[in-house]
Amino acid sequence: MPRRNQGPRLRWLQKRRCFYINWTERGRSRERSTGTADREQAEVIFAEWLQRRGRRRGPSDPSAALVTDVLNDYLQERGPKIAAPGRIAYAVLSLTDFFEGNTIADVTPQTCGRYVEKRERSQGTVRRELGVLRAAINYAHRCGRITRPVAVELPERPAPRDRWLSRKEAASLIRAARTRQARLYMPLFILLGLYTGRRKEAILSLRWPQVDLDAGLIDFEIAGRQRTKKKRGKVPIPARLLPHLRRARKRGTDLGYVLHLNGERIGDIKKGFAAACERANIKGVCPHTLKHTAITWCMRSGTDPWQAAGFFATSVETLLRVYGHHHPDYMREVAQRIGKRPQNVRVIS
Repeated sequence: MPRRNQGPRLRWLQKRRCFYINWTERGRSRERSTGTADREQAEVIFAEWLQRRGRRRGPSDPSAALVTDVLNDYLQERGPKIAAPGRIAYAVLSLTDFFEGNTIADVTPQTCGRYVEKRERSQGTVRRELGVLRAAINYAHRCGRITRPVAVELPERPAPRDRWLSRKEAASLIRAARTRQARLYMPLFILLGLYTGRRKEAILSLRWPQVDLDAGLIDFEIAGRQRTKKKRGKVPIPARLLPHLRRARKRGTDLGYVLHLNGERIGDIKKGFAAACERANIKGVCPHTLKHTAITWCMRSGTDPWQAAGFFATSVETLLRVYGHHHPDYMREVAQRIGKRPQNVRVIS
């Protein structure tokens, strides 16, 4: 016998240290954060929510729609459908703390600027979080919940990181990664990053059915995975990587992960990678640096940008904008032409 619907109620969630409104809608359990740990304040927000819920459904003016409501709707309805729901949830928690009690109309360049100052995080992190707020507001407008969208001012895009590993640093890092616990997967992770230029998640989620050792190909795409701007693609296996994969295949299973610990998928490699960097005395490096290193080495060797863009599953425009200055022919033609006498021009002495 199904449980009786008890209607909307206020509930304390210990793991989030906050009061939540819980209710059932069309057979599905829903929840919405009040954005506060104070019981009296949560009850006031709950009462206002009940009052708005009883009104006629329809688009609201931005001055009548709370930022916390829009963020919660976006997290619950769009969160499960995107590639990185955890990152969106983390951004929503930070935005909720700051914009608690504010309406969409209160989102101005001034309030966005104050958010940047109060957040005290890197420019890239704050820009990404405000991007979630912008997406949530636009989503509410598309769904007919607010009458018009409101502009969200983002901080300037940070300059691309130019930290990459030299050949000597890469060799030192691989040697430092050969510890007792991580000796099987950490060096292989570094080699995969250096020779394929793929992101951490693409490498950690790689299974043996995606690796064709006979044809010499790796397909980093996963069937059913939602396509995003961060493409994965299919790459030929570089000759220096192939013997390492052959040895790893003997330790693996037909359907298992290429990188594993006792057969289980490795959740994250950040701490182990940082420990290897510390042992190798290498600073300013993270797993994503391996991707930067692979592309930088490729460009410095004089590889055609169009072919490099195809191998690393990125656009030529992005490749030239971020890594173009590493190419040996970068602006060389311009430098050679500066001061060169034009043809068919008579010089009058």
